[in-house]
Amino acid sequence: MALRLIAALLIIVGFGGLVIGAAPVFQESSGGHAALVEVDGTIQPVTVRYVSRALSRAADDNAEIAIIRLDTPGGLLDSTRDIVEEIFASRVPVVVYVAPSGAQAASAGTFITAAGHVAVMSSATNIGAASPVGGGGEDLPDTLESKARQDAAAFLRSIGERTGRNPQALEATVLEARSYTAVEALDEGIIDFIADDIDDLLASLDGRTVTISGSEIILETDGLPLRDIEKTALEGFLEIISNPNIAFLLLTVGGLGIIIELISPGFLGPGIVGLIALALAFVALGNLPVNWVGFGLIVAAMVFFYMEMQAPGISVFGIGGAFSFLIGGFLLFGSFEAPPIDSPSFRVSYWMLGAVGVALFAGLALTFRALAQYREAAYTSPTTIPVGMSGRVTDAINPTGSVRVHGEIWTAESADGEPIEEGATIVVIGMDGLIVTVRREE
Repeated sequence: MALRLIAALLIIVGFGGLVIGAAPVFQESSGGHAALVEVDGTIQPVTVRYVSRALSRAADDNAEIAIIRLDTPGGLLDSTRDIVEEIFASRVPVVVYVAPSGAQAASAGTFITAAGHVAVMSSATNIGAASPVGGGGEDLPDTLESKARQDAAAFLRSIGERTGRNPQALEATVLEARSYTAVEALDEGIIDFIADDIDDLLASLDGRTVTISGSEIILETDGLPLRDIEKTALEGFLEIISNPNIAFLLLTVGGLGIIIELISPGFLGPGIVGLIALALAFVALGNLPVNWVGFGLIVAAMVFFYMEMQAPGISVFGIGGAFSFLIGGFLLFGSFEAPPIDSPSFRVSYWMLGAVGVALFAGLALTFRALAQYREAAYTSPTTIPVGMSGRVTDAINPTGSVRVHGEIWTAESADGEPIEEGATIVVIGMDGLIVTVRREE
């Protein structure tokens, strides 16, 4: 019954996600407009999914241009490469617009801006600072840093050479950690012009010539209507859970839910919550740079906690689980090899790690104490059980086993000597000391 309920719940959740994700397909298409794609925050696989869909949608709708309005502190190199490839393969001209005022195209944003068919910045924005650092923002060892710098510099030079932008100025953002204001970027040949708003952008684009798949296209954009291509509900949801702190929290809740269900089978609630949380955690981990050593330590911690619950008390399993959990959370995101471009720190917040750790340890301590008291009462209580009371087999009876009756665990034996499987419903027909005699309930 429990497995059927869990399966039905997962089918419903999966079907709902499919419907939500497919919703934009049913919108009507039309031409003669500029498609606006908002890219803000960290560049990661969810961003690639959104940009790819948006550019395909713009082409299918016969949009004149696609405008990527960019504001990012950086992100993952693999995702950055994927977005650059999507821009180069786009069937419509792509304008990368760093806006609004105060926005930045730092790190990965430099690569994306340079890849646009037209690159534009708003006033009071900046671009650059693409030097390599570690996954947690730390400096790299000299040898690794040299390799990372050269790889990123070569990639950025190749982009500049293809789009006709100053490769030396772009390279300096990697090798020298240079950062440019909008005016400086214009003077250095990194961008094409400066525009204060969308209307100014469209007016300045009008009459420009861009090359798409070897063919020159003259842009006609003055007064062009704007149409937003927004994230789907599914993409927005994935973006939320792909936060390292939320992914860590989901992984913790999922592991604890499964442990509670294993310790007290039949409750269903903790098991279902744990299963759903773990499923969401794995989806989130698929969009983040996971250090599998850290993940393995968290799994080991959950195993230690389960073993501790089998014999509650301060023991080597409880202490080992505590240390394994803390170290695993600290190492969960980021890699022992550094990314070749500067990126935001993919790391669980120390405040989150401390808060979850304290709550987890306090909860486990209370659980250990409650289990110890419960088991002591269950196995030493002199009370008797009324004949005729129903219960459930918790450990198969063959010839003896365990049953749960009236909220307590009792040693039981079958009245007719026939085995009774785990989970079967039984009826108490007698008691000999602390051993309950039962029969299968018809």
